[in-house]
Amino acid sequence: MTPIVWLTRLLVGAYPHWQGCAPSPKQRIYFANHTSHLDTIVIWASLPPALRRHVRPVAAKDYWEKGLLRRRIALDELHCVLIDRRRTEHSNPLDPLREALRQGDSLIIFPEGTRRPQPLPSPFKSGIWHLMTEFPNVEFIPVYIENLHRAMPKGVLIPVPTVCSVRFGAPVEHSPQDLKEDFLNRARDAVIELSKA
Repeated sequence: MTPIVWLTRLLVGAYPHWQGCAPSPKQRIYFANHTSHLDTIVIWASLPPALRRHVRPVAAKDYWEKGLLRRRIALDELHCVLIDRRRTEHSNPLDPLREALRQGDSLIIFPEGTRRPQPLPSPFKSGIWHLMTEFPNVEFIPVYIENLHRAMPKGVLIPVPTVCSVRFGAPVEHSPQDLKEDFLNRARDAVIELSKA
């Protein structure tokens, strides 16, 4: 167990519950509700060690590149795909995700786009739909993180010890022909359904 996994388990538990699928080396996009800066670490730490090497969290460059400790965690420990959230004429925030998927990596993403201190996810942004239409053979696994918004809400630097769980659901059915709103609602509903388990 690496130091970051040990510390995560000590502070917040991060106990995995595989309810609709089992751990698998299949290429996947794990998508979850987003309530805390710890979300990324908690999902990654809840995966079996053999999978962590090939599962890359997607994180905001402007946050995770600030400071030596954050950068070391993001790049050296988690092997994050860092994205620039500002779309410009010459760059698209999804390009680094596309490249990681082409290389065969799995991803952890937060389709809401920003943290919200609430138990249920807000409407999803369209990025996850674009990835689904371009990479239809990737499995899309809904994940619900329970209680983490209480452990490290916005503005808090040191987590409050608590127990959180990470629930992995069944792969969301999808087709490249799915209409954007239909897929986004189906994906969000799958995360909400896990909140009731």
